[in-house]
Amino acid sequence: MKVALVGATGYVGSRILSEALNRGHQVTAIARSPEKLPQHFQLRAVKCDVSDEDAVAKVIAGHDAVISAINPGRISRENAIPQIGAIRSLIAGMKRAAVKRLLVVGGAGSLEVASGLQLVDTPDFPPVWKAGSLATREVLHILRSEQELEWSFLSPSAVLEPGLRTGQFRLGTDQLLVDHTGQSKISLEDYAVAMIDELENPKHIRQRFTVGY
Repeated sequence: MKVALVGATGYVGSRILSEALNRGHQVTAIARSPEKLPQHFQLRAVKCDVSDEDAVAKVIAGHDAVISAINPGRISRENAIPQIGAIRSLIAGMKRAAVKRLLVVGGAGSLEVASGLQLVDTPDFPPVWKAGSLATREVLHILRSEQELEWSFLSPSAVLEPGLRTGQFRLGTDQLLVDHTGQSKISLEDYAVAMIDELENPKHIRQRFTVGY
């Protein structure tokens, strides 16, 4: 497939980029610093301001799908507006370019840990991550009101860190996944596997889903 990836040099985006290339997809990597991207015959690096919907439309025209891996921790810790503005601009640009499929890197904060209680609203949620988590939750709200695009929003487990690519994990919907020890974890590598699995074999159109061990 021909895929446009926003945030390809980031913490999550770099793993998604590797997974997509390893599976033979053609990737247009949209990044603030495209010079940081690796050289690959299936990779085209583009510098594009995702807040400019005209520029977005031009870059993504002709693609099969867009993956948004915008890093909320970097741009939203003190100000949530950039992330929210970026997703609105991305949606508008996709509509102009007639690209329907959108996959979004979500957060764990909006997952439920009890009936009606989301992780971000629990007393022990780390303050340093709260603004980004609330922004990412707002992105999910925006997507849930979007009926034209075929979007999917993938929330990781509570702990998302480098590890092994096992391909062995569970999928869920709106509840935080925990293992038999009570831990909620997924490696960046397996998160990327789940994302590209969804790209290749869509099962969560206009839905949020989650991945964990």
